Amino acid sequence: MREQSESVDRPNSGAILDGRVPMKEKREIYRFLHVTPRRIYEQLDQYVIGQRHAKEVLAIAAYNHLKRIEYLKFGGEVSIRKSNILMIGPSGSGKTYLARTLAKILDVPFAYNDATAFTEAGYYGEDVEVAIGRLLYATNQNVSSAENGIVFIDEIDKIARRSGGARTGAGARDIGGEGVQQALLKILEGEKIFVPLNVTAHWNKYDYVEVDISNILFIAAGSFSDLEDPNEGKPIGFNSDGDRDRREISTEDLVKYGFLPELLGRIPVRVQLDALSAADLVTILTQPREAMIPEYQRLCALDQIQLDFSEAALFEIANAALKQKLGARALRAILEKVLHPILFVGPELAGERITIEPDDVKRSLVTPPSS
Repeated sequence: MREQSESVDRPNSGAILDGRVPMKEKREIYRFLHVTPRRIYEQLDQYVIGQRHAKEVLAIAAYNHLKRIEYLKFGGEVSIRKSNILMIGPSGSGKTYLARTLAKILDVPFAYNDATAFTEAGYYGEDVEVAIGRLLYATNQNVSSAENGIVFIDEIDKIARRSGGARTGAGARDIGGEGVQQALLKILEGEKIFVPLNVTAHWNKYDYVEVDISNILFIAAGSFSDLEDPNEGKPIGFNSDGDRDRREISTEDLVKYGFLPELLGRIPVRVQLDALSAADLVTILTQPREAMIPEYQRLCALDQIQLDFSEAALFEIANAALKQKLGARALRAILEKVLHPILFVGPELAGERITIEPDDVKRSLVTPPSS
């Protein structure tokens, strides 16, 4: 069988461009062996602690995104639609960090956007096209590079359809909720749009460039902290009790929350991130490639101070972060408070070895720095 496969005539380049090459032989052209979902996952695992399922879903989506781009480069006949991603998880669980790290691994442009800044066209605020404009800006106006990038839209839950617009000062029209969702429909599955070169809120209508957005991957994220179970009236968002036993959020839940079914249909890949435990936070402090404890140890080493943390002190820091319900986002602020006395007199402690104990953490969190 091996000799027969080797005797088959190779197609010419014209057949490749015409899209008439069998997919088995096209795979030889793509040479994807150096990029696989498992390898993408392993790279994510070096930076992001926990969230195994989320990393697997992102790895698969990223690999399929790359395959789709290469397939279209060689003139593929069959239309392969992209699979945009919705990440649902508590604050500080790693949603933004996962998306940024994924873009870094894939070596593609990345643009961060806050959905709360978007408004319906014609109102003060940002039009949704600015999201693509930021991607274009990240590539130094390189259109071809931007057309294969990743657009991240954070706080997507804040643009849910609202009732009682008078309470927000917007009158009866929901300019920051449903209006924005309708505007997002055209960029989540559009082909070519005019994108502003100026990413400020007010841009000249003649200052634009045409961008093909069919290959841009969109990743949306939100905490949905006030989402309730429609049957029991109990919270199922990420500020509720019993986070580990939370059930999966369905499309019906999101529609009742205030999202258009048409919008959810354009974000088919959905993944829920887990709330981080104290053990996860300790691991985040010490093990990833961008861990905070080694960072502060290097800072102190520049003053010839050997800085150590006892395991109990690390768990005390982690538990303090859990009480704030900010996840990993709270860790740096807590570390700054704990290390404040040492960093202030750092040069005077040259040659010393300092070990942070649980009592040091408790004392720094109770007593504010003296003025």
